[in-house]
Amino acid sequence: MAVTPQPDIWLHLWNYVLPRVLGNTLLLMLLVGVAVLIVAVPLAWLTAMCDFPGRRFFAWALVLPLAIPAYVLAFVQMGIFEYAGPVQSFVRDVMGNSRWFPDIRGSLWGLVMVLVMAFYPYVYLMARSAFLTQGHRSMEAAQALGYSPVAAFFKVALPLARPWIGAGLALVLMEVLADFGAIAVFNFDTFSTAVYKSWFDLHNIGAAAQLAAILVLVVLLLVAAEQRSRNAKRFHVSNPQQHRAVLQGGMRWLAFGFCLLVFAASFAIPMVQMVAWVLSIWREQLNSDYWGYAWNTLYLALLTAVITTVLALLLSWIRRRHGDAKTAWVIRLAVLGYAMPGVVLAVGVFIPIAWLDAWLMALLEPFGIQALGIIKGSLAGMLLALAARFLAVAYHSTDAAMQRITRSQEEACASLGLGPWQTLRRLHLPLLRTGLLSAFLMVVVDVMKEMPITLMMRQFGWDTLAVRVFQLTSESMWEEAALPALAIVLVGLVPVILLVLQTEKKPSSAG
Repeated sequence: MAVTPQPDIWLHLWNYVLPRVLGNTLLLMLLVGVAVLIVAVPLAWLTAMCDFPGRRFFAWALVLPLAIPAYVLAFVQMGIFEYAGPVQSFVRDVMGNSRWFPDIRGSLWGLVMVLVMAFYPYVYLMARSAFLTQGHRSMEAAQALGYSPVAAFFKVALPLARPWIGAGLALVLMEVLADFGAIAVFNFDTFSTAVYKSWFDLHNIGAAAQLAAILVLVVLLLVAAEQRSRNAKRFHVSNPQQHRAVLQGGMRWLAFGFCLLVFAASFAIPMVQMVAWVLSIWREQLNSDYWGYAWNTLYLALLTAVITTVLALLLSWIRRRHGDAKTAWVIRLAVLGYAMPGVVLAVGVFIPIAWLDAWLMALLEPFGIQALGIIKGSLAGMLLALAARFLAVAYHSTDAAMQRITRSQEEACASLGLGPWQTLRRLHLPLLRTGLLSAFLMVVVDVMKEMPITLMMRQFGWDTLAVRVFQLTSESMWEEAALPALAIVLVGLVPVILLVLQTEKKPSSAG
């Protein structure tokens, strides 16, 4: 496998691949971004500021799609809407034929629909927090000045929420850039799939690295935009009491129907379909191989969680002791990996490991020792990439818990003659127990859902549940893929439920 970009392959990529994948990626980001705003902002407004049947249920239920990875939602929607699926079968039974029905295979509209349903909760959560923070006083003041409710929304409420919505939208666009599994299901070419194909189809990781470098530049621009929006989320509205507008007549049922449609399309129907598929095939499919996939997944997730939680504790402790600008920048770089697509991290970790392997081979060859793949063929590379990807998840949870420890508590330990390490052991660790456990669990769940890093860096034959989903969906075996997918989703519900409980406890936090 070539580690440096071969000129003829790079020329081919530059002339034929790059313009197409760049255009496809930008178009997909544009369509998904606009569609997410159209779906998520009205949902956030309705559940935060209006009262209608089912509002309390939809307020938290609309967050549940975060538990379903986009690649799972993609193959389930493909199975539902393809020619042999239940939708077209029903259409043929009723109308005699379904030739007029749009083909979802390879369709841009189908991919956009899946990504919107998978990622709209990011904007929904941000926008809803913004609207809850504002309260009704700003709207009442605008209406007192003669604005209609619709005009007041666009002139007052929406501009106030714009930084929050912008931060959520930046996260959505980063997820679109990073997505590999859903895009692969729809056989649509973007930067992520181009990196994968350059490595595994053209066998030139150097070309993959150059494509990945372009992708990194786009990601950094989005990170900067997200950070700018996050910094702008610093407004204060006094006494944001919630006096929700009670919708009347047909409007209340229109709001109910809109929320129900989104919830059904993004969570309820996919879950029902997966359960139906699993019930039909689990006796034939659930064998010892699946226990092996589950063990590999859990083993990898636990190892990564231990590594990232320990690193997060050290970084948070260092930041606590040395809160200078240099330390803050180092930590910011350390946790930047979460914004990077999995294919980028896989390539970025594999290249130095390949060089290190080659150096070890040359070093040990005079002694007659065969060291081929001593690092590449181990879990070390995969663990390194996964730790870089999910360190931010562990760090933010740990650091949030660290900030709740007061300086006076640390000063009390110092007055008792305790040194830094003793203070860490006797004060910080007991008080950080909940935060560390939360960080550990979130990393475990995220690693179980991760596909591209595991797929690209695993040992031969060492498959996880996510890799098994990719293998089966590549063969259009939707029913068989439902078994490992459902296990991933059920585990993914744990942090989402915790997030819902936390949100319900603090419905009007400014953030």
